[in-house]
Amino acid sequence: DVLSQVGINLDAPMPQVQRALDEANICFLMAPRHHSAMRHVGPIRAELGYRTIFNLLGPLSNPALVQRIMVGVFAREWIMPFAEALHSLGTTHAIIVHGEDGLDEVTTTGETHAAVLKDGAITTMTISPEDAGVRIADPKDLIGGTPEDNAKALLALLDGAEGAYRDIVILNAGAALFGGGHAASIAEGADMARQSIDDGNARAALDGLVRITNEEPAS
Repeated sequence: DVLSQVGINLDAPMPQVQRALDEANICFLMAPRHHSAMRHVGPIRAELGYRTIFNLLGPLSNPALVQRIMVGVFAREWIMPFAEALHSLGTTHAIIVHGEDGLDEVTTTGETHAAVLKDGAITTMTISPEDAGVRIADPKDLIGGTPEDNAKALLALLDGAEGAYRDIVILNAGAALFGGGHAASIAEGADMARQSIDDGNARAALDGLVRITNEEPAS
């Protein structure tokens, strides 16, 4: 909903998605459109209304065969099994996270448990907001609103707005860059994320994605 609100065409054909990745360094692949197996599972998941094994199978059956990935899981006990499964599938770099507050991402309200897969070895770690130099958040400050409200918040933080939204984005981006092997630590990854926002590069990437996915496909 948020991506649609900021103007991204979620139904853009694959050539445009590829061009967005090549030119803007970002793309979004809508699972029902590009993942034929998940297309049939999605409606059933929505109808059930509770978490099932399919919440975990989506990333594990990604047809893009990504080698570097960050995944959030809905329960701590799934962190290591998920890391081991990714290792068995040939993933080279991964970080699997679960926040102590229940978030399936790196949280800023407290600690986050994580497993890191790198070069065939799996290690565990605990991530704290302080690792990225951000403040501990009050859970109420992370609650979103309508898709329109969330889109405005996203654009505001990319334009430099301070606050809890920016902090959790920086922490998660830092963890992703570290887990993907692009930063030596979460702190370094967080600094890279801050720089990208403050230099306007993150907003430029989003604007490029919006523009390219809405262009008329080449005939």
